[in-house]
Amino acid sequence: MSTGILSTNRPHLARQVRLEWDPVRERQVLLAPEGVLVLNQTGADILGLCDGERTVADIVEELRGQYNRVDSDEVHDFLARLVAKRWVELGDE
Repeated sequence: MSTGILSTNRPHLARQVRLEWDPVRERQVLLAPEGVLVLNQTGADILGLCDGERTVADIVEELRGQYNRVDSDEVHDFLARLVAKRWVELGDE
């Protein structure tokens, strides 16, 4: 995978980052010292599953139970962007 994200990685939010409901925006947001990321529902669902226990493959499978079409590469790319910002960290098997 060109993103550097492996299906066996176990992503979790970085210590200083929180996933919260923003009542003003009526959406989930990712709060970090560097800023706020307003999430769409899919992004919020992905990050809600990033508990450090589930692998990326587990997350993709769980999303496939919720959505008609889930592209594994898109999940990897989304996580890679957040890893690059240091908002998500990767654990190994």
